[in-house]
Amino acid sequence: MTSQSYYVPAQSRWPILASIALFLMAFGAGSLINAMSADTGGGSGLIMLLLGSLCMGLILTGWFGHVIDESRQGLYSDQMDRSFRWGMSWFIFSEVMFFAAFFGTLFYVRTLAVPWLGGEGDKGVSNMLWQDFSASWPLMQTPDMDAFPGPAGLIDPWHLPLLNTLLLVTSSVTVTIAHYRLKQDRRSQVIGWLALTIALGFAFIVFQALEYAEAYDELGLTLHAGIYGATFFILTGFHGMHVTLGALMLVIIMLRVIRGHFEPDHHFGFEAVSWYWHFVDVVWIGLFLFVYLI
Repeated sequence: MTSQSYYVPAQSRWPILASIALFLMAFGAGSLINAMSADTGGGSGLIMLLLGSLCMGLILTGWFGHVIDESRQGLYSDQMDRSFRWGMSWFIFSEVMFFAAFFGTLFYVRTLAVPWLGGEGDKGVSNMLWQDFSASWPLMQTPDMDAFPGPAGLIDPWHLPLLNTLLLVTSSVTVTIAHYRLKQDRRSQVIGWLALTIALGFAFIVFQALEYAEAYDELGLTLHAGIYGATFFILTGFHGMHVTLGALMLVIIMLRVIRGHFEPDHHFGFEAVSWYWHFVDVVWIGLFLFVYLI
């Protein structure tokens, strides 16, 4: 292997700066959660979390801008391209395991914990919770109904959730068409299809916000509404954060296309974002099936 076939990046300040920002975010989030649990406000924790998030955003902007400049200068070899692909693949795998943990929690509660509470199996503890407990999913009661009442109803899956499913599935199609047009070097069409994909993504976020408002104001479905409310908002909330991140990534990619970046045979940055967007779509299909329907 010649020296030209292997790219060794120069020393960079970005990793140490990112580590500091991540520390601020983690410490701030932990302080905020502890303060909220103790009802002490948590203002300092929130400030530290926001400061760390702002620093992380600025660092990523500079870091990725540096990588883009190096790529545009032709400094990356085929091996470096393979490294990027492996890196993105492992990142998406880590995201798969992240959501697998929460889906696993949902399945554990539904298929094991709730039946045990109803008296099934050796671990059954029927009638040890509260009078007239019904071991059916979703749980519509909480141990302390006065302080934390259960939800008065559930989100209708055939209304906003179905609409959001159609939006995300359609966005997967539009980003695939944009990728195909990029391979054909039809930049104006790439921009048009990307813009449509971005619009669909942000429309999903808007409708999810409306769904949350309906859940809180009309149905009493909150984070305090028992295990169902907790799993519902953790799964859909984290997914909404990923959709927001993915939509911002698509905006950046579209701006790069407008500026003339990417070639028909050299555009991994575009591919990486499309991979991420397809992952977000697949996760939502799982959410629609196991959180809203089944």
